Amino acid sequence: MADLITLGWRERLALPQLGIGLLKAKLDTGARSSSLHVDTLEEFQRDGATWLRFTMHVGRRQPVHVRCETPALDRRAVTDTGGRRTERWFIRSEVQLAGQHFSVDINLTDRRHMLFPLLLGRSALNGRFAVDPARSYTQPRPLLAAPDIS
Repeated sequence: MADLITLGWRERLALPQLGIGLLKAKLDTGARSSSLHVDTLEEFQRDGATWLRFTMHVGRRQPVHVRCETPALDRRAVTDTGGRRTERWFIRSEVQLAGQHFSVDINLTDRRHMLFPLLLGRSALNGRFAVDPARSYTQPRPLLAAPDIS
């Protein structure tokens, strides 16, 4: 574990495949999967495959409306912190965090009442990072060509 990068309980990252250059995320080692806030979500067919089109507002001071289209990975049951099981769509997206690029399975859900639009779970963190809950924003902002929508 000594060779892992130590992150705080919250960090800034990018989701370049979705055109999101800066997003605040809560790192949660208690959650298995990662969850991304969406305002709207619709499925559609493209070339015989299921795709997802979703929108979200990112940022608090000057929210930016983001529209994304990406192939659906799967639909799986997820148990939330209240013990409720729901079926959610999952996508696979590249994450840029702490100078690393890696793919993560992310479920799409309504997180409008949460402080962070993205929860990065232990499946995404395991083997890559250690999390120190006493720290926060330990890494510089990602440097991407995508617009800054923090």
